[in-house]
Amino acid sequence: MSKINLFLDSNALFAGIVSSTGASRAILLLAEAEQITLTISEQVVTETERAIARKVPKALNHFRQAILTSKVGIVNNPSIQEVSAHHDLIAHPPDVSIVVAAMNAEVDFLVTFNRKHFIDDPGVSERSGLKIATPGDALAWVRDQISAYEK
Repeated sequence: MSKINLFLDSNALFAGIVSSTGASRAILLLAEAEQITLTISEQVVTETERAIARKVPKALNHFRQAILTSKVGIVNNPSIQEVSAHHDLIAHPPDVSIVVAAMNAEVDFLVTFNRKHFIDDPGVSERSGLKIATPGDALAWVRDQISAYEK
């Protein structure tokens, strides 16, 4: 079985850092245990770091440590040309670069809490070719994949 690779957007990564429980945290722990791989973009790093600095500044060191211990892969942001070419992927323009970065990284899942822009519009998944889900749904899928492999 090839390693499962999930792309976390900033709200999923933020939740995994600031909460000691929940699916986002479990995803980070699975990556730390090398059961899965995680990918984020430079934009996700910036957005998450800003949110942590604003909402829970004490967690900034934990954020940086979690990136290292979970061996998160950080991909470049897509170029302006790539974003322009895919402007129709998602209705919310600031999220186009997240979807394109996940597509470029060829991940198994894009993990997000952003239902409004990513999940509730099934066209985003169809147009991008990505599975898109909440951390809880992605974690259930990961567990099913690991369980099936272990049988």
